[in-house]
Amino acid sequence: VYRGSVKDFPGFDASQDAEALYNAMKGFGSDKEAILDLITSRSNKQRVEICQAYKSLYGKDLIADLKYELTGKFERLIVSLMRPPAYSDAKEIKDAIAGIGTDEKCLIEILASRTNQEIHNLVAAYKDAYERDLETDIVGDTSGHFKKMLVVLLQGTREEDDVVSEDLVEQDAKDLLEAGELKWGTDEAQFIYILGRRSKQHLRLVFDEYLKISGKPIERSIRGELSGDFEKLMLAVVKCIRSTAEYFAERLYKAMKGLGTRDNTLIRIMVSRSEIDMLDIREVFRTKYEKSLYNMIKEDTSGEYKKALLKLCGGDDDAAGEFFPEAAQVAYRMWELSAVAKVELRGTVQPAGGFNDDGDAQVLRKAMKGLGTDEGAIIEVVTQRSNAQRQQILKAYKAHYGRDLMADLKSELSGSLAKLILGLMLTPAQYDAKQLRKAVEGAGTDESVLIEIMATRNNREIAAINEAYQEAYHKRLEDDLSSDTSGHLKRILVSLALGNRDEGPENLTQAHEDAKKLADVSSNDSSDSLETRFLSILCTRSYPHLRRVFQEFIKMTNHDVEHAIRKRMSGDVRDAFLAIVRSVKNKPAFFADKLYKSMKGAGTDERTLTRIMISRSEIDLLNIRGEFIDLFDKSLHHMIEKDTSGDYRKALLALCGGED
Repeated sequence: VYRGSVKDFPGFDASQDAEALYNAMKGFGSDKEAILDLITSRSNKQRVEICQAYKSLYGKDLIADLKYELTGKFERLIVSLMRPPAYSDAKEIKDAIAGIGTDEKCLIEILASRTNQEIHNLVAAYKDAYERDLETDIVGDTSGHFKKMLVVLLQGTREEDDVVSEDLVEQDAKDLLEAGELKWGTDEAQFIYILGRRSKQHLRLVFDEYLKISGKPIERSIRGELSGDFEKLMLAVVKCIRSTAEYFAERLYKAMKGLGTRDNTLIRIMVSRSEIDMLDIREVFRTKYEKSLYNMIKEDTSGEYKKALLKLCGGDDDAAGEFFPEAAQVAYRMWELSAVAKVELRGTVQPAGGFNDDGDAQVLRKAMKGLGTDEGAIIEVVTQRSNAQRQQILKAYKAHYGRDLMADLKSELSGSLAKLILGLMLTPAQYDAKQLRKAVEGAGTDESVLIEIMATRNNREIAAINEAYQEAYHKRLEDDLSSDTSGHLKRILVSLALGNRDEGPENLTQAHEDAKKLADVSSNDSSDSLETRFLSILCTRSYPHLRRVFQEFIKMTNHDVEHAIRKRMSGDVRDAFLAIVRSVKNKPAFFADKLYKSMKGAGTDERTLTRIMISRSEIDLLNIRGEFIDLFDKSLHHMIEKDTSGDYRKALLALCGGED
């Protein structure tokens, strides 16, 4: 099936088009609209014929005339469209290595994403256009392992058979693990050989196997083991093997997000993929970034340049009723991986060795006695002890001084630091109970906090929270939730507050039934609303079972369940169901996303930052750090460092642990 957005123009006549272009450029000024309309609605093969016809009719070079008539980004785009794909690639690479400095990102993008045939065509086009050898030029301009991998890719000899040997898959996964994670230093040659030579089909299975035996995605190991341009190249190769469309969707998003637009990248991708997989890229883009590529280009560019890019993009996927087969496949694989990954959850705070509760109590007393407070000493003790140890320190302090450590800390510390330290001194259940209480107390309710806590805690944690809540506030949590929320949100929270989610394995027949219930939009039984059906399944079934339900859901509807929730619900109810789905999919990633949102942009949401750092520090903060870097290309440590200050920052960084 053809997945490009630009097709052959029916009833094409090269001479007629050449004449139209000649007229558009003749005289004073040029008719840019006419040029753009014509060129973006012809296929590359047809444009090449127009160039030949133009030369026979007028004895002039069409590309040279277009360059003369047009300017800026618009000119770059139109001229790019006129060249055959291999020559376009050759020109991009020539520009990337000519002059001072090298545009490594361009080299990486082209060489990591092209098929064997496209690579062979590129090498030939480069020789034809510049009378030079591409490999020699690249070798002269790069170095180290980066250079070696580029040379391997330039051979265009990746295996292409779809027959996969399971033994070889296991062997390759083991070899990669032994070349990196299990070795002092890294055996880069193994990475180069396996990632540079094996077929896509084979490598996808190797990556799955790697996740099974190491507990982490291959991307995370590459980030840890390799560095610089070599690391970036290997990550690009892995992404293209998993899904070329997803790789380009991400490159396009990064080229436009934030301030300024990377126009060269935008032009290169829109031109080079317009006749290959633009429809797939649009689908993945829409699913991944919750907006259509069309809309993002529209917001980010202007003038004729914008018009031409939109024509290459084709349609707008924010229109209703769009179907996303490629995106659905990507989502399905995510659920499959989520089901097999044996991820070991790890916090960043461990019990301190050689722990002495009375000694710690004395250090804390000394830090608070007399004038001034030694915050550093308090941070050191509190962040470097496990919660159980902190509970012992509370008792020892009272036994030694007859004083209440919480009260003393409260009077000595202030602001964000006080909230963080006092929060760490409570048991996890007391802390959650307190956050829930704050969220329902007083005027207005903070639903996002209620959702975050209730949707992500397991049965054991919920039971402990109920008990702590009753003890601290002499009220039942369920009653407070009931009286403070309403409608479907209330019912979701009350159901979750029972803490009796099933804990068994998946049941296939049941999963199929459940998925059908969720997918059946047009159910005639109006008494059972959509929200009620979602509630009865999302709030009661076990995580392994829900993973299976969500896979079945994609098979039935061609959509990820998140997409369906977004489309059909709104407000807090939507957010609550999304939180549950994301917890099931990958809880550390859910928290990584919340942490990122608490710090990005202007101002910091310190309440969220404090709450998550405290409540996940002994559960899965290490995993959250790993997901953070995978998702946002920067470390949690770095972001906290940039975004907070003073003793509060010092304490957060101590909880965060190392720099990734």
